[in-house]
Amino acid sequence: MPQAKCLDGKVIVVTGAGRGIGREIALLAGREGGKVVVNDLGAGADGEGNPDTGPAQSVVDEIREAGGNAVANADSVAEPAGAERIIRTALDAFGRVDCVVNNAGILRDRIFHRMSTVDWDLVLKVHLMGSFYVARAAAAHFRDQESGSYIHFTSTSGLIGNFGQANYAAAKLGIVGLSKSIALDMARYHVRSNCISPFAWSRLIGTIPTDTPEQAARVERIKTATAEKIAPLAVYLASDLSRDVTGQIFAVRRNEIFLMSQPRPIRSIHRGEGWTPQAIAEHGMPALKASFFPLERSGDVFTWDPV
Repeated sequence: MPQAKCLDGKVIVVTGAGRGIGREIALLAGREGGKVVVNDLGAGADGEGNPDTGPAQSVVDEIREAGGNAVANADSVAEPAGAERIIRTALDAFGRVDCVVNNAGILRDRIFHRMSTVDWDLVLKVHLMGSFYVARAAAAHFRDQESGSYIHFTSTSGLIGNFGQANYAAAKLGIVGLSKSIALDMARYHVRSNCISPFAWSRLIGTIPTDTPEQAARVERIKTATAEKIAPLAVYLASDLSRDVTGQIFAVRRNEIFLMSQPRPIRSIHRGEGWTPQAIAEHGMPALKASFFPLERSGDVFTWDPV
């Protein structure tokens, strides 16, 4: 007997699905019986260039050729009206929406003292504001049907740290807070919200510099973690198989799935008479210093080759 498809009857919206991770999620969602809205603006990795419906339509064609059901949408997530049209595409084509995968993104890497306000604004607009806009556009429908799943994409650039990505890191860590707030606010309606931090080679990761042997070696390791490895966890979180999973942060690196930590107190100090700056310097900070976090990047934490 063939295995049941976990997304039968579900309508899945995947943003940034014309290429890379989003494409693989859309394809697997289609194979698992989901009706898929493939959203992609079709612009460059830095957000520049004219919109192009080709990438989204190509994925739709591939899903349909495999016997699935999908429609294309080329609206920008970075504007509220575009986000509303993305969700409206699902409602017009399939009559409902069951899952939003907030995957769309751009990169504009700069060392901090050279980062322009344009670089900052555009990355925050697409990643953080875009995730809010699309999630908000679906929220009333999720509330009314008392079900739904949000899957937001974060990054170890925000969770851990990286050079030259203050805009991207701030947006991606902001998405973690957004996801947790959605999980708390909408739990009463049986709506789930989770984050995935992916390790996968894509055109965005392809912008990482390889100026040193260490950077080049890191990029070669990343290349072994391909985009299709991210899709199974995303499709699981979109399905009813994950009905009890919400408010979590996962990372995927090839065949590894990690549950990531969330900020909690790890050490405390107190002083009955209160603190002065001098007392903090003399007693307080030395007591806390043993638990300080070093200035690490993702590669300093994930030091072993992908499994």
